[in-house]
Amino acid sequence: MIRQLMLAVATLVAAMSMAFAQVDVNKADAAALDSVKGIGPSTSKLILEERTKGGEFKDWADFSKRVKGVGDKRAVKLSQAGLQVAGKPFDGAGAAPATAGKAAPAAKPATAAKPAPAPAKM
Repeated sequence: MIRQLMLAVATLVAAMSMAFAQVDVNKADAAALDSVKGIGPSTSKLILEERTKGGEFKDWADFSKRVKGVGDKRAVKLSQAGLQVAGKPFDGAGAAPATAGKAAPAAKPATAAKPAPAPAKM
């Protein structure tokens, strides 16, 4: 009984360490890329073809530009799942700010509080 429990715990620990393993897109083979949650066989094939054709990916922006279907949202998820580009996780530096091109609304000037009306005399 204790042996089975220890085996179950060891298996769980091994599975967790595999789930959080870092995979560098420039060094990984198809099997390693497939192990990253969010990357399937077609995406890993696309990544490997692009890496062969254009060389190693310089950074996340280069990766997103060259691999169809990988934008900022997906890059965040892949990075959280353990994918790295050139040894670095996605930091959002390639992300365009949500307010790009929009002016921030001007702050409203503070208004003075109106004095309360005087109580009526009887």
